[in-house]
Amino acid sequence: MNSKAASQSASYQRASAAESALEQPVVVLRGIGPALAEKLSRIGVSTIGDLLCLLPSRYEDRTELRKLGSLRPGEKVLAQGKIEIVEAIFRGRRVLLCRLADGTGSITLRFFHFSRAQQNNLVRGAVLRCFGEVRAGPTGLEMVHPEYRIVGPDTPPPDDVLTPVYPSTEGLHQQRLRRLATQALELLETTPLKDYLGDRLTDDAPALDDAIRFLHGPPQGTALETLLTGKHPCQSRIALEELVAQRLSLLRINLGRQREDASPLVDDAGRVAAFLELLPFELTGAQRRSLEDVYRDLRHDVPMHRLLQGDVGSGKTVVAAAAAVVSAASHTQTAVMAPTELLAEQHFTSFSAWLEPLGIKVVYLTGSVTGTARSQSLAAIESGDAQVIVGTHALFQQEVEYRHLALVIVDEQHRFGVDQRLELKLKGKDGTLSPHQLVMTATPIPRTLAMTAYADLDCSIIDELPPGRKPVRTVVMPDSKRPELVQRVLAHCQRGEQAYWVCPLIEESDSIDSQAAERVGEELAAAMPELKIGLLHGRMKSALKEKIMRSFKERNLDLLVATTVIEVGVDVPNATLMVVENSERMGLAQLHQLRGRVGRGKAASSCVLLYKPPLNELARERLGVMRETADGFRIAQKDLELRGPGEVLGTRQTGIMQLKVADLVRDAHLLPEVIRLSDELIEKFPQRVQPLIDRWLAGQTHYAKV
Repeated sequence: MNSKAASQSASYQRASAAESALEQPVVVLRGIGPALAEKLSRIGVSTIGDLLCLLPSRYEDRTELRKLGSLRPGEKVLAQGKIEIVEAIFRGRRVLLCRLADGTGSITLRFFHFSRAQQNNLVRGAVLRCFGEVRAGPTGLEMVHPEYRIVGPDTPPPDDVLTPVYPSTEGLHQQRLRRLATQALELLETTPLKDYLGDRLTDDAPALDDAIRFLHGPPQGTALETLLTGKHPCQSRIALEELVAQRLSLLRINLGRQREDASPLVDDAGRVAAFLELLPFELTGAQRRSLEDVYRDLRHDVPMHRLLQGDVGSGKTVVAAAAAVVSAASHTQTAVMAPTELLAEQHFTSFSAWLEPLGIKVVYLTGSVTGTARSQSLAAIESGDAQVIVGTHALFQQEVEYRHLALVIVDEQHRFGVDQRLELKLKGKDGTLSPHQLVMTATPIPRTLAMTAYADLDCSIIDELPPGRKPVRTVVMPDSKRPELVQRVLAHCQRGEQAYWVCPLIEESDSIDSQAAERVGEELAAAMPELKIGLLHGRMKSALKEKIMRSFKERNLDLLVATTVIEVGVDVPNATLMVVENSERMGLAQLHQLRGRVGRGKAASSCVLLYKPPLNELARERLGVMRETADGFRIAQKDLELRGPGEVLGTRQTGIMQLKVADLVRDAHLLPEVIRLSDELIEKFPQRVQPLIDRWLAGQTHYAKV
């Protein structure tokens, strides 16, 4: 061990006894009563240690008084001047105006909300120090509702550190948080935090306490840009520890699962071989490898928890169906949960076609299944007659009683709330046996990100498309070329092929989106009376959506005008052209999913991305990526860079992804080190694991078991 490691190991031991002071509840600090403690708990602060680890989300530079004549619109500055004029005026509402001057220039302070006392305190001739954003006003530069104080003989000079801005909640003001952080930092002088990683890091890594002190008050002269982009070494040091804690929590959950009991599932009768024999296609090598992973997990009496990643159209559903065959061969039940009724209906169709020839009964259960059909499904599930149950969140409702649920397959799992997945897990036999879980996603996730964010899951990747699948040609086209495009669609459909026309996502509103789809459908019907055109949107009843999709699949419709309801799972091999309107408004993952609806047969397919100019830089970059590549992993990496991990992964709604300091995109370069350190701690320093998890993720891990 080097000298730094030895001294840090010794300090770790000394800190063990001392840290109890930092584990005290925040109510021991001055000025904290029950109401404030409750507000602090909303932002994850229960102990003094939590308060130290509540690090600023950004900073403001209030270290330098700027001359009024040097100010420019858009800057946030600290300035000072003498009050020349104060007046309350009425311009449709009462406004208080206060003009400051300092000999180099002047600025107007504008207040829309003010009290009589506030107005009386702002008197002509008083010196005022204010902080706020400078903007251009009707009579020159102004600040709206700046922070301010009247300067007197006892007023201290400007701060010599950058001003922290903390994550907060309603009713919890920055000034209060800063005072509390100062109290916690005073305690840190005599009670160091345990440094669980210090002796495993290189000599040039900042010590934990030093990094925390620095980040609560970076000294004057620290490059604000470095801090705002999260690239300061002290931020990287804390981000590294937080990511290690997150990965440890997930690895521990996975280890904890080894203590749960599950039903071993085996296929002694060779029913999977019969299933594969009936398929009209050969599995790819990647599908076979994934299937072997699943078989291996199912044989054990501990629950499988496997993530099946695969690009659009790579054949994840067949692997899932084979797993359901193993479950049926073991005389147990499988629940297949999809996020939408449309996708659930499609899975029901696929599973029924594949499994019922083997004598495996498949039933369907969603909110729209009512009356006699619902009663029959519920009875079949309870008796065990239904071996595979396909549906939506209806699968875990209280009235649904399984005879022996041993396998849960979740499609696009990030669309489900964690409570929903937990409810389904508890449907295992008598609540004592945990079902095996196979989680599918068509959103490829970069490897180190998956190893960190999905460390609780074993991962299988289907990274090749079925043979004969041709890449989809992607064209980016301005909306001005719509008339030519309509003629191209007409010619395409008259050749016997089909097309989708996807309407713009105007806002998160089924009502508005369906109106847009109806309008576009009417316009296209008028322009192409020769074609049979169908309409599909989110407000339609499930039965009608199913009827329209079936009609399209059976080639009774030439063109399907739809909202993004068709984004996931719709499979029509004869549909070889897709037009996406307002593509500049959509994210990469959504565009990639939509494009995956074509190119599912053997004919060449095209996707036209219509946009309304002018394009902003982000939209230009997104559309460029779509034109250049069909590789889901490259698209996922770019989507990660452009939108962040919350969007790419879904939040998982477990709290695990609610990072305080780290950012999985910005700190991606740390992930190999995160993996090394977390594996090393589990193997060599297991006593450090739980305290480190508690420091960063206290209260956030209880749901992650699903």
